[in-house]
This record gives sequence, C-alpha cells and structure tokens, in this order.
Amino acid sequence: MSRSFLYSLIALTGTVPAIGCAQHFDRAPAADAYSTRSAAVATAIATATNDQAEPDSMLAEDVKAEEIKADVPSIRPVAHRDVDATVSQPQAVSETVMTIDGKRYRLQPIEKEPATQPAEHSLAAFESASVGLAPEPMVVEPFEQPVEVGMLATDSIQMNLPTALAMIDGQHPAVGLAQWRTREAYAELDQAKVLWLPSIQAGFSFHRHDGNYQSSNGDIVDVNRNSFQYGLGAGATGAGTTNTRPGLVAQFHLADAIFQPKIAEKSAWARSHAAAGVLNQQLLQAAMAYTELLEAHQDARVLEESRDRAGELTRITTDFASAGQGLQADADRMQTEMRLIDSRLVASQERIAVASARLAQAISMHSGDNLVPMDVTVVPLNLTHMGTDKASLISTGLSSRPELKESQSLVAAACEAYQREKYAPFVPSVLLGYSTGGFGGGLGNDLSDVDGRYDFDAVVTWELRNFGLGERAARNRTSARVQQAKYEKLRVMDQIAAEISESASQVEFRRQQMDLTQQAIATAERSYQANLERIQDGEGLPVEVLQAVQALEAARRAYLQAVTSYNQAQFRLQWALGWPVNDDQTVYEY
Repeated sequence: MSRSFLYSLIALTGTVPAIGCAQHFDRAPAADAYSTRSAAVATAIATATNDQAEPDSMLAEDVKAEEIKADVPSIRPVAHRDVDATVSQPQAVSETVMTIDGKRYRLQPIEKEPATQPAEHSLAAFESASVGLAPEPMVVEPFEQPVEVGMLATDSIQMNLPTALAMIDGQHPAVGLAQWRTREAYAELDQAKVLWLPSIQAGFSFHRHDGNYQSSNGDIVDVNRNSFQYGLGAGATGAGTTNTRPGLVAQFHLADAIFQPKIAEKSAWARSHAAAGVLNQQLLQAAMAYTELLEAHQDARVLEESRDRAGELTRITTDFASAGQGLQADADRMQTEMRLIDSRLVASQERIAVASARLAQAISMHSGDNLVPMDVTVVPLNLTHMGTDKASLISTGLSSRPELKESQSLVAAACEAYQREKYAPFVPSVLLGYSTGGFGGGLGNDLSDVDGRYDFDAVVTWELRNFGLGERAARNRTSARVQQAKYEKLRVMDQIAAEISESASQVEFRRQQMDLTQQAIATAERSYQANLERIQDGEGLPVEVLQAVQALEAARRAYLQAVTSYNQAQFRLQWALGWPVNDDQTVYEY
C-alpha cells in the first residue's frame, strides 16, 4: 500500500459525525472536539519529530554501513600471513561497481576464478572453512545502507507516530462507543426538558354492556347498551369523562419537571467527559504500542549488527583453528554463540509480529496488516519541561484530566437528585387532560345520536409516601449517593496525583539510565576496537573478542530499552496531565 493511499484513507475515515451536544451546554467538550483533540495531539507530536536532530549515533549504525565494515578488518593467522608475503600481488586497478537485485557491490579482481563458497554465516561455511595458501579471492562487499527488518514485505504498511495518533477518532470502536453514550445522555436531557409538555392521543373506542349494573342512586338495573367515541381522545363510557385516553394529556410530578433536566444535564456532562477520557486512554495505548513496535524493529537491527561481528569472529576463529594457531574448541564456542544470536533474532521477529498486531488493535486496523515504523531509529522525546516541579504538574493534571471533571459532574448530578427528593413532598403531581371528538350510543344494538363532545380534566395532588417514612428514606438514599460521589472524586484526585508523580519520577530516573547506558556503549566500543587491534597484531586469539562483542550488544540493547522506557514515561506523563497539547507549559522538542 502506498503512503499517499494510506494518508487518503486516513483523511476519508477521520471525520467524526457531529453528535449535537454543543448546543446543550458549555461545560463539556463539543462533539467534534474528540476528533480535533486527537488531531491536535498528533500535530504536536509531528512538530516534535520534524524538529529532530540527526539519528542517535548510539543506535543508527545502519546509516554508516562502510564504517561498520571498517570495524572488522581482515585478520588471518600468522602462518597465513607468512605464506601470503611470498606471493606476488597483482597491480592495483580501478574498482568496479555492479548492481544485483537492487544492491550495489564493489568488485576487486583476482588472479584466478574464485571457487564457489557457501553462504556467509551458514552451517556449511562454518564446516568447510579452511586456510588457503593462494592469494585472497575476489571480495564482494555490499556497501549500501542495510535494509531495515521487515521493510521488504510487500503487504507492509509504513506508519509514523503522528499518523497512528491521528487514527484515534470517532471511527475507533472504543471512542465511538463513548461518543454514542454521550449522545444517548443528551437525548435523555432533551426528554427531561419536555417532561411537562402534553402528549397527543387520537383514535376511537367502542363500549358494549349487557346485563345488570348499578346506577348512581344504588339501584340495580338490567340494561343492554353500547357507545362509540372517536376523535382527539377515546375511552369514555356512560356519563363519565374521557379519562382513559385523553386527547391531550400531561401527567408529571412537578419536582421531576424542575429537577430532572438538571440531573440529566449533569449526567450528560459526565458522559461527555468520560468520552474525552476514553479518547485520551486510546491515544496513550496507540503511542505505547508504536514505541514497542519501533523498539522491536530497532532491537532486531542491533542483533543483526551483533551477528555480523560474531560471524566475522567465527570465520577468523575457524581459520586459526584450521591453521593450528587456535583451538577447535574456540571455533565451536563461536558457532555456539552464532546459534544463540540466531535464537535472539527469531525472538525479535516474534516481538515485531506481536507489536504490530497490538498497534493494529490500538488504532483499530486489521490485525493481519504488517505495520512498519517509518522512523529510522529510536530517539529520546522531551515533551515536558524537565525543570517543572511535581506540584505544578499535579495542578495542571487536576485542572485538565477529564476523569476528574466526570467525577465533579457526577457529584453535581447526585446533589440535584437529593434536592428533588427534599422538595418532592411540597410540590404536587399534575394531571391535565383535554379531549374532543364525536360520541354516541344507545340501547341494545342501536348506535345513534352521534354528536360532538368536549372534556377537560385537571388534577393536582400532593403525596406523602408511607406516612412520611418513605420520604425520609428517599432523602437518606440520595444523600448517601452524594457522599459516595464526593469520595469517588477524592479517590480520582489521589489517583491522578499519584499517576503524575509516578510518571514524573520515571521520566527523571529513566533519563539517568539513558545517559549511563550511552556511556556504556562508548566504553564497549573502545573495548571492541582495542581487542580487534590486538588480534590483528597477532597478540591474542579471536575468541577473546567475543566478550567485547557481547558487551557491546548488551550495552546497545540496554540503551535502546532505556530510550524506549523514557519515551513511554513521557507519554504516560502527558496522559496523566490530560494531554495538555495547547498548554504553554508543554514543549515538544528533541
């Protein structure tokens, strides 16, 4: 899939349908704020990545392919060098560059045709390696930039961090579910606002009675009769009013008409802030999943570079053993190390596949898509001023986190519910009915004298539930809910403060780990170069370099993990602060 097609797809699916919340209140985010917020976070991250410096030299060895080759000079046993010294070397000629399967190779001429050699680092190469007495055969060395792991897959989709964050919009299942719950809450608010308005009922009714019935004076009368009514309202019988189905009917408790809109409004605010919290959580999950995928790819690259170093040592150790300058046990030890590195490479491929699936789930893409990060290497992200104290950060988080705003809205809704129960005994229930239409009837089967009819009914009653004990129980119940909501708000405040403090501490100490592991890489590289020079001068055995190779690999992987953990701590801190993308205190830089 081309990059332009991917961006077009994002543009087509990134529009969030408006849910019509903005006209109802001004204390919760509008409907389209969910998509614009994810876009704002993505834009802020993109601004940071566009301003980055050169890739970190501690990890970006793939951009210096020839320097990597220079780290491993051609080393042969002493006996091999003595024989070569007696062989006349051909005159130097200009080098030739040839392209095969998209790769460029530097060709050096030799005196005779080279024999077919097994693939480098293969088992056949290890078993057949020997020390020849003839001049060195043609050396074919690729010198283009190494290809990133997974980049050759035809079904892969390249993606960077801003693109992943921008895909968290209204089409995401979790975000969409939260938004539609918000829409449901605002529909309930609309319904509460029109609770006092009458309903319209139109239709007809037919009534038939045969046999005894009691008249109003107490007499029992045997009568057969029928009646028919139609129009606005139905259900009237005899001399009674149309109280079964009035044409226009309004029936409500006045306390509900007053307080239910307030309760529904506060509940809608809570739902809206909860939707914003879901959006923030999904942004965090997408950022964490992307950093894990980038780490997995970079870790595979570090292992490949370590395998190249170990492979060269394996070849040299085998040559030494064949020439009698070293032990076969050392050659076997190097082959064992190669197998262990291959095992770690397989594990790294597993991590890449798992991280790709997790990122696809986080941004709601097909899990079978092979997602590949566009970033060249992992670099530290500084999303917050390092000198900001925790108290200021906690203050920012308490004013920005939607979870706390949701809790505050729920407290307000609980208080309104308590007020409703408090004043319910003092305000009446209301029943208003008005009917008009035609009505007629007669004795037996006679249905005649159908003419116009009008009814109006107004009923106002006060209710004291269960001799007042029910009222007290209702007030106690709603009062307890108010206290629950208040304590829940305090719990959320403590949780937010703890999350900010924890994330800030992680940022601080992981920065120190990053600096220490970077220094470890420098010392490991010096040790590796020094050991190579000793072997080149014939002062030691190649297997002695193995420990330096292992130390360099461990240092690079430790630095990679430290940088990834540092970036993840930065994202957690931003999430704990409520993603304050428009806050002046937040600076995106490298």
